[in-house]
Order: sequence, then structure tokens, then C-alpha cells
Amino acid sequence: MHVNSKGHILQLDGIRFIAIALVLLAHLTDTYLPLGELGVTMFFVLSGFLISRILMQSRDKLQDQPGGFKKYLRKFLIRRTIRIFPVYYLCILILFILGVPSVHEHLGWLVFYGTNIYMAVHETWMGSVDHLWSLAVEEQVYIFFPFLIFFVPKRSFVSVLLVMGLLSVLLRMYFYFIGKSWIVSYVSMPACLDSFAFGGFMAWLQLYKTDTFAKLFSKYWLVVLGVAAWILVNYWSNYIWHHELPANKYNIVKIVLDRLSASVFCFFLIGSAVVGYKGLMAGFLENRVSVYLGKISYGVYLYHNFVFNHYHSGPTHPVVRFFNRVYRHFPELRDFQAFQVLVVCLLTIMVAAVSWHFFEKPINALKDKYAR
Repeated sequence: MHVNSKGHILQLDGIRFIAIALVLLAHLTDTYLPLGELGVTMFFVLSGFLISRILMQSRDKLQDQPGGFKKYLRKFLIRRTIRIFPVYYLCILILFILGVPSVHEHLGWLVFYGTNIYMAVHETWMGSVDHLWSLAVEEQVYIFFPFLIFFVPKRSFVSVLLVMGLLSVLLRMYFYFIGKSWIVSYVSMPACLDSFAFGGFMAWLQLYKTDTFAKLFSKYWLVVLGVAAWILVNYWSNYIWHHELPANKYNIVKIVLDRLSASVFCFFLIGSAVVGYKGLMAGFLENRVSVYLGKISYGVYLYHNFVFNHYHSGPTHPVVRFFNRVYRHFPELRDFQAFQVLVVCLLTIMVAAVSWHFFEKPINALKDKYAR
């Protein structure tokens, strides 16, 4: 396992870079495979692993101390609050001041991390803020995961994760059969829990079954098998769509198995990064650019829909006006999609970099001071 002096697993920043790159590609291009959904699932599995690992280590250290649960919960909540809330609420505040309609219309849902609940209830998206549903899912998971990990005995933890993951899959199936929109299955927190269960299981293996963990995730062919299974699930889903259910792109295979197969792939991809890839993959994940973009990936994800969005950025949006000005002088670029993708990605990275260096990073430094 490749870690720095603070115990940070280096290759996981490269995994974050892959995840955010998939999301950007999906939102800026037309892709055959659901790369954005895969990127979000990658974040969920990674989050499940890291949060479970942190909580398990904290529990093992504090559970036998007087007031151990209080210290355990306080430490976790302070660290999560400092990392996530400041930049999220700063972004919402700026957008509110700028008069972004979707922020004004859904301010309460945004403030209380309820965007995914709004989408599930109304079976609709929320304009330029709809990507924040995944952040809402993570915050809702953070509410009960500390209790789950502290109070469930170690010997029962894997069984609980198995039940949680199975119920999540069954819930997506239930939503499909009662005729709910695919959005409900996609954004509802309970329907996402199989991804977090895989992450939690990975953390349990790494902490308590170290030899098994090392042997399992040293077999890189499992990563290849995982991505092949995910591709086959999507091929199967598209086959059904084109040949049997032409009016329903979101068939039972897509709704029930896509996230599950993506979670399996991400389980092996991330676990192997924890052990440490070698060769070209190690070079890619530990490359300075990959590591840096992984570090600022939270900001990239948070800001990217506001920097530019095909569906929600109107004619007065600064980036749209910039593109129109460029196309007037260089009309041949209008049909050159790579130019637009490159510009939007660079602008998003610039915004996220400024946010990281001048706001997020200084605030993050407070975690060690207040969460001891």
C-alpha cells in the first residue's frame, strides 16, 4: 500500500480523477456507455470505503474509553463538516446572490441536502443544481453510518452490509415494477446503498483480514473482469431497449443491475489501488496531474454544472457568450466538440483550483485542530 507520511493512500487521488473525468465526459459529450453514472458510483464506493475505514479505526480506539461514543461521533461530524459544508454553502450563497433560478426555487432543499428527495418525490430533475443529488445521498449516508459501525458487532458487520446491499437492489426492482420513474431508483439514498456496502466491506477486509485483502486485490484480472461485466450489462440493457422495449430505455436490467455491476467493478478497481498498482497504471494514478485533479475533484464536481451545461446555460451565460464570440471568428470550431470540452474542463479546473487553494485547503487544515 502506497501511503504518504500522513497515511494518505496515494493512488486513491488518481481514482478520484478517473471518477470526475467520467462525469465530465458524460456531461459534455454524447457517450454510448453511462460514464457519468459509473463515475458517481465510483465516488460512492470510494466514500463507503474511506468513511467506513475512518469510523472503524476510530471505534476500535475509543469504544472502551469513558464517553467513547460521544468522542467518536464528535470527531467524525467535525471532520466531515469542515471538509464538506463550507465550500458547498459558499457555492449556494454565490449562486443565490447571482440570481440563479434553480437555486432560488429550491433553496430549502439545497440547504438541507434534500435535492435527491425532491427529485424522487416529484420524479424530475432540478435544472443546473440537479447534480447535487449525489452529495445529498452521501450526507444522508453519513447520518446513520457512524451508528451502524459503532453499535453493530464486528462479527455481524459483513452480514449487515450484505442485507443492506441486497435490500438496495430489491428496492430498485420494486420501484421498477410499481412504475416509478427511473429517477427514483437512481437518486434515492436507500437505492444507492449497495455501492456503499461494497465500500464498507472493502474497509472491513483491509482492517481485519489483511492477508485476504492483499491476495484478493493483487489479482488485477478481477478489475478487467469487473469492467467487462459492467459493459455486458449495459450491452444487454441497450439490446432490450432497441429490440424489445423501444419506448423504455430504462428497463429492468438498466435500473437494477447497472449500479450493482458498476459497484462490483469499482470494488476491484479501488481495492487494487489501495494495495497499489504497478507499472503503467501506477504511473497514471500517481502522476502529479492525476493526483492534483483528484485532490480538487470535489470542487470540480460541485462547480462543473454552473461553469457550463448544455441544457441549462442560457444565451446570457458568460461561457455561452464566449463560445458564440469565438464561433463568429472561427466558425469551423462550432462542430469541433473537443474544443468545447477542453475549454469547459479548463475553466472548471481553474475555478476548482482557486476554490481549493484559497478556501477549501485553509479550512481543511482546521480538521486536526478541532477534531482530535
